[in-house]
Amino acid sequence: MDPPGPGDQGEASQPQPQPLEWRFAQVFGERAAGEDVQEVDIISAIEFDKSGDHLATGDKGGRVVLFERTDARDQSASRRELERQDVPITRHPEFRYKTEFQSHEPEFDYLKSLEIEEKINKIKWCQTANNALSLLSTNDKTIKYWKVQEKKVKRVSVMNLDTSQSVGRGTSASASTSSFKAPLPNGGCSDKLNCLNTGLSFPPGGYPSLRLPVVTSLEANPVARCRRVYAHAHDYHINSISNNSDGETFISADDLRINLWNLEINSQSFNIVDVKPTNMEDLTEVITCAEFHPSHCNTLAYSSSKGSIRLIDLRQSALCDNHSKIFEEHEAPGSRSFFTEIIASISDIKFSRDGRYILSRDYMTLKLWDLNMDSGPVSTFQVHEHLRPKLCDLYENDSIFDKFECCLSGDGLRVATGSYGNIFRVFGCAPGSIERTTLEASRNPMRRQIANPTRPTRTLTSFTRGVRRGGENQGVDANGNSLDFSTKLLHLAWHPTENSIACAAANSLYMYYA
Repeated sequence: MDPPGPGDQGEASQPQPQPLEWRFAQVFGERAAGEDVQEVDIISAIEFDKSGDHLATGDKGGRVVLFERTDARDQSASRRELERQDVPITRHPEFRYKTEFQSHEPEFDYLKSLEIEEKINKIKWCQTANNALSLLSTNDKTIKYWKVQEKKVKRVSVMNLDTSQSVGRGTSASASTSSFKAPLPNGGCSDKLNCLNTGLSFPPGGYPSLRLPVVTSLEANPVARCRRVYAHAHDYHINSISNNSDGETFISADDLRINLWNLEINSQSFNIVDVKPTNMEDLTEVITCAEFHPSHCNTLAYSSSKGSIRLIDLRQSALCDNHSKIFEEHEAPGSRSFFTEIIASISDIKFSRDGRYILSRDYMTLKLWDLNMDSGPVSTFQVHEHLRPKLCDLYENDSIFDKFECCLSGDGLRVATGSYGNIFRVFGCAPGSIERTTLEASRNPMRRQIANPTRPTRTLTSFTRGVRRGGENQGVDANGNSLDFSTKLLHLAWHPTENSIACAAANSLYMYYA
């Protein structure tokens, strides 16, 4: 169920969902107090698959780590049967480490004298086939299609030579398997073949019996294989990739172009959006994120650095320069400042599960848009309004350019995004909901709370001009708590069917449930 928009009937009769009580579930890669974090270990991407049974993370070292769900779920037993047996059904999902692989390596573009770092920018799961997990991962320039499948490792457990006799003569049993000399019947050796030069010694008359090697199968281990590489299609850094609901195509977007790929063809792609002007001096905005509609294979949305979201229909033309709809909020008169355009840039967009809503995140706010209403957002949630007086400091230390992600719950009743100090915020978006929860990425998520307005506002407040100059890296939140701008929670993902959130704090992966 998704939140109804303005004008929907029956709002008063609908019971308000109760605020969720979040609890700590798991942590992977937890660091000790004072422990330094290596840059290559910092998590840069998080993604659940559609079933929610697998979770993938990517880091700045180019590695992809996979986790799988382990808590037992009896699919044959119905909810009523479990209730009759007094079996608890609120157990939170538990995950365990499955495997990891090196997805990307650092490269160097000799034509442009440009270093291409191995950092994983995005991960997207593909449809599962033949019990193999499939996913796309990308760095700044290259997209790779990976398949992870369970493979049984086989091992030779019994060798030809009798180890009790060969060891006494100083020979190894394994040496016999590597010899390519042809033995005579009964284990003898021909002088013409000069077998004695190999260091093997045979007893007079040969061995009375030969033992054939036995091949045994060990337990199955996941093996990752790169099936295709999609390269040389972007002049600028890739900021997003998105799978189509048809299961055959996907898009990749950089600052100026969006390309359409077929999963089976890596030799060519089709440019469907191009915002590059003839004269680069006329460039006024860039593409920041792009995402396919979850069920309509012909529809996709992309956001821009000016705070607008454009909806395009692939059926209209081959090159979709003209959008079918545009969603943007016009600034209030007299509220414009030096930072207005910077903080309006959208860093992430997500479709709701049913495809009716789009959630967008700019620097200061979360906005929920109804595809049927392009006059303005349905709701606007202030994420860290207490930082508005410090925009000057945030600009000087480049924090104002941080790109925070956002996510929606599977039922569409809540949204979440991150902030500074390793905190993330959960908002209720049902009509009349006042749910505003602040959680910290730690074993005690409810430790830090921030005072908030009880109702979401529709417009940004005017910028406070009496800011203090300075580039320090510390701030103060609404409760007077110290806030470190170097610790920020950029990446998080909501489980597709349950109230469970995975978020990244530096190199640690925290999971919470409600």
